[in-house]
Amino acid sequence: MDPTSETPPPPPDPFPDRGALLGIDFGTKRLGFAVCNREQTIASPVENYTRSSRDQDSRTLRRLVEEYTVVGLVIGLPVHMSGEEGGMARHVREFGNWAAALTGLPLRYADERFSSMTAEAHLFAVEMTNKKRKQRLDMLAAQTILQHYLDRPDKTGKPESIR
Repeated sequence: MDPTSETPPPPPDPFPDRGALLGIDFGTKRLGFAVCNREQTIASPVENYTRSSRDQDSRTLRRLVEEYTVVGLVIGLPVHMSGEEGGMARHVREFGNWAAALTGLPLRYADERFSSMTAEAHLFAVEMTNKKRKQRLDMLAAQTILQHYLDRPDKTGKPESIR
């Protein structure tokens, strides 16, 4: 290559722009899961999972990836109102690296600010009992996180608030 020529463009982003994505609301006790359609336009809640062991976490994640033919992972990243990463961000990133290695799938993070609050507001609007709200909250937060990611014009991997 001629040293005076321009630097070649970077390779295309390997994150798929078609196919089901699995949205994950990370928690140390529970995980919420959502999935989107193949066109990556609409996210739907899937389930809540109460964590018990790394082995069981692995089986649950693999099952969902297989069942929904998932092509990528989107995990909510906790950030403060300032846009700086929250204290749980390190745990989320460790989990994300583990999940990506386990499944062999590409990974993106999405700003999860207000995801639980938005999900809770929807559940209050339909006048559910506290028990039913708690049973659905994490998967609805995952749906909110994934939908927020799908609606972003720039899906490069960093939530727009922490560029």
